[in-house]
Amino acid sequence: MPVLVGAIDKTKEEAFGRILAPYLASADTFLVVSSDFCHWGTRFSYTFYFPQYPPGSSPSSPVRLSRSAALPREVSTFPIHESISALDHEAMELLTLPPSTAHQAHTSFAEYLVRTKNTICGRHPIGVLLGALTALQDEHSKSPHIQWVRYEQSSKCFTIKDSSVSYASAYISF
Repeated sequence: MPVLVGAIDKTKEEAFGRILAPYLASADTFLVVSSDFCHWGTRFSYTFYFPQYPPGSSPSSPVRLSRSAALPREVSTFPIHESISALDHEAMELLTLPPSTAHQAHTSFAEYLVRTKNTICGRHPIGVLLGALTALQDEHSKSPHIQWVRYEQSSKCFTIKDSSVSYASAYISF
């Protein structure tokens, strides 16, 4: 059964997740949630650059790159495509279960999206999935595991003229 999820808030993601949770709990259900990750470039109106930061800490303040301004000097040692990858991998880490619960992951992911403005087009379907997993944890004592298996970018961005779409794949097991 195809389900299309539009632009909804976190409360509605949780509510729709609760509705879909029994289907996800059923052994004869196979669920696919599809989403690209970062859409980077002027054609996507997203040109944020996050200077390199050590793993496990929060990234420094983003810089919005533009055609009219020089690139930050950090770009020579931490290229744009690596910044995009770090940005996406932060989201992937937040969405990995365990160590956090589905509810904690949902809250952290929502906060991440506000902070980074990352252009993850399937952020709301991911939110609905996290709402369903929260209901399964809370109401059905299920222990979901989300494992990431692949990450790619359509191209490596080095300049403001470049663009890229990121792709990440994960699976859920109980």
